[in-house]
Amino acid sequence: HGELDLARAPALGGSFAGLEPMGLLWAMEPDRPFWRLIKRDVQTPFVVELEVLDGHEPDGGRLLARAVHERHFMAPGVRRVPVREGRVRATLFLPPGPGPYPGIVDLFGVGGGLLEYRASLLAGKGFAVLALAYYNYDDLPKSIATMHIEYFEEAVNYLLSHPEVKGPGIGILGISKGGELGLAMASFLKGIKAAVFINGSMVAVGNTINYKDETIPPVSLLRDRVKVTKDGLLDVVEGLQSPLVETKSVIPVERSDTTFLFLVGQDDHNWKSEFYANEISKRLQAHGKEKPQVILYPEAGHYIEPPYFPLYKAGMHIVVGTNVIYGGEPKPHAMAQVDAWQQLQTFFHKHLGAEERTIPAKL
Repeated sequence: HGELDLARAPALGGSFAGLEPMGLLWAMEPDRPFWRLIKRDVQTPFVVELEVLDGHEPDGGRLLARAVHERHFMAPGVRRVPVREGRVRATLFLPPGPGPYPGIVDLFGVGGGLLEYRASLLAGKGFAVLALAYYNYDDLPKSIATMHIEYFEEAVNYLLSHPEVKGPGIGILGISKGGELGLAMASFLKGIKAAVFINGSMVAVGNTINYKDETIPPVSLLRDRVKVTKDGLLDVVEGLQSPLVETKSVIPVERSDTTFLFLVGQDDHNWKSEFYANEISKRLQAHGKEKPQVILYPEAGHYIEPPYFPLYKAGMHIVVGTNVIYGGEPKPHAMAQVDAWQQLQTFFHKHLGAEERTIPAKL
């Protein structure tokens, strides 16, 4: 009848095979090497043009049909509120209807700037989410040489005092450097009830972490342990000194009363995320704290994004200054993203005391 049902028609070859209804999205690759697909403006959808051709690549032949597929980042009624409060530079996303809602601070990695796509999607799931910039944005510092946790404390206090955010505590969601900084927030600050970290670190990396009169120096870089792959890319996974050797660089997570969930790609080549998660778990338990939940994803790389974002396997590392490998294999990484997205929502609903609710959206 001129219809192609991707839930019933298996792919016979190409970038993926078998029943993969979302394979057309997660298996996409950049036209230019080392580019990462991210969404800058969440107020417009991703527009994906799908074509059915008569033949196969490289000569596709005659165009038989075309369809346009829109992927929206803001569910109907989600509110986007730019925030310039004191030093805080952020965007707050609020669900439709009256609150109060459980609040989450959302942190990304060393790319800097202000990324809103994860926060906007989570607001459609019943959370008030503050997408927080911390450098290289607006009038914030241009470098990350020193991270002052007081800035993040200001953001936490802003969210806690917001009339549409329900207390008594909030959540943190952080990936990569955002996980490292989120761990420092949970260790030094009050009011953080639950935290989800995706491939984060347990040590200060590439910068000093300061809070009041305490300083955590960055862990040593072991340049002689960095390898070059056969493709000429750097593999930096062994390039940081062990936290068991340089204990002064370890973030004092044992001070925290936060409940933690660690989501870990076992093929992360940015740093040793699985080792860090396990060591944090040991450290917490050694100090009589609750054992955190750790979920491991085989063959998943560093950038575990919301569902169906294509794998970012290698690209520019701001701190290293060149292209590095981030790891992961396309299909298992895609499956990890789907599961991680559900796991973090379930965790926050449970520990921030919200009723699970789904708002209809074209996602």
